Amino acid sequence: MDNILAFATANPYLVTATVLMLIAVVAFELRLRARASFEVSVAETVRMINSGATVVDVRDPAQFATGHIVNSLNIPPTELVKGEEGKIKKKRAVVVVCDNGTESVQCARKLREAGFEGAFSLGGGLGSWQRENQPLVSVRR
Repeated sequence: MDNILAFATANPYLVTATVLMLIAVVAFELRLRARASFEVSVAETVRMINSGATVVDVRDPAQFATGHIVNSLNIPPTELVKGEEGKIKKKRAVVVVCDNGTESVQCARKLREAGFEGAFSLGGGLGSWQRENQPLVSVRR
């Protein structure tokens, strides 16, 4: 124990850096675990869609027009949080989709706070959907 104290007093910057790195790793892991409770995989999303889940795309309309999941609704995050009760049912599962999965996690969290217990985010967003070779529909002009 005396050796540890002697080392810590002789190397305060090294000890401080080690403690800060440990705190950063713990915070990162906690953030990942909290996020995992809101995310579903592509395979789980397909299963949920086949069971009647509503897919909500929170990207802007121009991005939505270039390609989206079949039968998905394009609702901006500001409208989504207000509670689109007519379009989204609280009793039905909801999968929120964005480009890379970051914005959709926040939207799914806000939907759950608003009473949508079946709200989830597509992990990795449309990027993971495309990597899994799942189909997209585009609006033809």
